[in-house]
Amino acid sequence: MSLPEIAAVAARLVVEEGLEYGPAKRRALKQLGLGPRTALPDNEVVEDAVREHIALFCADTQPAELLALRLCARRWMERLAEFNPHLGGAVWHGTATRLSDIYLHLFCEDEKAAEIALINMGVDYDARTVSGLRGQAAEALSVHDPCPELGEPIGVHLLVHDLDELRGALLADRRGRTPRGDLAGLDRLLAKEHPNGQDAVA
Repeated sequence: MSLPEIAAVAARLVVEEGLEYGPAKRRALKQLGLGPRTALPDNEVVEDAVREHIALFCADTQPAELLALRLCARRWMERLAEFNPHLGGAVWHGTATRLSDIYLHLFCEDEKAAEIALINMGVDYDARTVSGLRGQAAEALSVHDPCPELGEPIGVHLLVHDLDELRGALLADRRGRTPRGDLAGLDRLLAKEHPNGQDAVA
């Protein structure tokens, strides 16, 4: 079984079930009857397969769903502007569908300040520890937020980092792309890729 074949099955799981790349690749091995030690495609290969799957099966619905998620992310970035929010993941890179979650990276001088801000806003959230930008522990604050454009709640994950990590977080990835962007960067994406959706930007 070739890596592209594994990637194609993983991509279907990402798009149709909303799985993240890691779990999707592991599930793909099970569905294909392959052992857990089988070599896995890297995330770039899976991302290419996701784009192909979207183009083949979701081209009529995915652009509007992506716009809805980007508008929701924008609202959260405005609410949390003091914490240098940067959007990452599928919503930033353009491969998100209605099943995708939003990942916002916050860069704070006081890493507890973001949590206090959510409490002051009256926002219910779940806190957990995840792997940070350089593999160290980072706090993730997860919220279920109503998305009026989709008519259903979506997951918004706020990954809290020290302010000193901001510069390193913007280094180009292996494809030369900026891996995450601030509010101005998101607005440029909206203007470029969703020109008909600009009226929805407050």
